[in-house]
Formats: sequence, C-alpha cells, structure tokens
Amino acid sequence: MPADSRSLVLQSCRHCGAGAPAEAHFCPQCERILSVARHGDYFTFFGLPRKLTIDLGDLERRFRDLSRRFHPDYFYNASPAERLASLERSSYLNDAYRVLRQPIDRVEYLLKLEGLAPAGRQQAGADASRLEPGLLEEVFELNEELDAIHRARAAGAPADEVSRRLEAAARPIEARAAQQEERLAALMARWDELMEEAGPAPRPVAEEGGSSARRQTLEALRTLLDERSYVENLLQLLARERGELHP
Repeated sequence: MPADSRSLVLQSCRHCGAGAPAEAHFCPQCERILSVARHGDYFTFFGLPRKLTIDLGDLERRFRDLSRRFHPDYFYNASPAERLASLERSSYLNDAYRVLRQPIDRVEYLLKLEGLAPAGRQQAGADASRLEPGLLEEVFELNEELDAIHRARAAGAPADEVSRRLEAAARPIEARAAQQEERLAALMARWDELMEEAGPAPRPVAEEGGSSARRQTLEALRTLLDERSYVENLLQLLARERGELHP
C-alpha cells in the first residue's frame, strides 16, 4: 500500500511505551533509539519531502549526521534491543542513501511508493511491445543496419567505412537518449511543483482519480523510465559494437 510520508504514523517506544512520529529516530520521552519497524519511507527517514529534486550536499550531510548517531559503537553498553535498533537503522540508512542519491533510483522508488512501479530495467529492456511507434521504428532500423554492418565486415569492408555506418546508425538512438533526459528533468520538476501546490499533507496519489495532475505526471514518468531502459540497452549494444570494431 502506498505510504504517505507526511502523515503522523506513530510508533511505540519499546522502553517507555511513548508514541513517536514515523520520522523520529529517538524516543521524545526517554531519548532511546527507536526500532526501525515503522519508519515511513526513505524520504521520511531523512526528514525530506517526497520530491524528486534533492540537494545532494544536504542529503550527504544528513547521511553523515545520522550515521554518527546510529553508529553501533555508541550502543556498545546499551540493551540488546537498542543495539539491534542501531544496526537496523544503520542498514536502512545506507539503503535509503544509496537510492535517494541517484535520480533514476529515486524516481523508481517514488513510483513504487505511490503504487505505480515501473516494469523494471531488465523487463522493460526485453519487451518492445509497449514502445511508442517512433522509438519502435528506430529500433527496427538500427537492428537492420547492424545486420548489414555485420555482413559488410564479414565481406571484408574497410574499417573506416564500417565505422562511419555504425556512427550514423547510432545517432538517432543517442539523440533519443538526450531527449529522454530532458523529458525526465521536466517531469521531475513538474512533480515537485505539484507537491508544492498540494501543501504539507497531500492525499496519496492512489486515492486520486486517474485524471489528477500528480497521477498523470507519475504515469508519464513510469512510461518514460520503461522506454529509457530500452534505449539504455541499445546504447550498451552500440558500445559493444564499437568495442569490437576498435578493440
């Protein structure tokens, strides 16, 4: 179920029983470290709004501060429950930092939180049936040209001729990749604008109708990530072709 990182989900302290919001790391009553059993999400864990544009310097500062506060050395003489909590929070912190510091991982994580997970990089790369017609046509043309290049190489065509054909075949895909990055940046900015407009406690996207601007933006991001995964695989294929031509 999609989690709303701005809702006050209370967790109970195992030591004193007091309640604490999901974003709290230490009990406000007894100040002991809290279990990570109920933590909201990666954004909440870092005390960040659920936006896609993140100041990486600020994220790193938060990461280092929490790393020090959760470090097991500080809980060497603590109770077993506190030592376990410090290990759990340290592990969760590392996972959250690894995801949020990378834009694509961050977008994928947000989509999962909002119940609109993309197909996944491996699956999207293997399934061309959902590609928009323009990209699908470029894929077919690239595959045909690569087959022709392989035949030309086998027939002894000069290396410079083969190289020119390969670079010409790569240009539409590389242009498509650049367009996708521009589109991704625009959609991320649009999501952040909509979150600003929604205020501090917006409804989860899953509760909104299919026509809501936030849902449409997330669906556009999901489609873009699936197509981007396919283009990434094509770029890797072109890189291998270049490597074989210029070992």
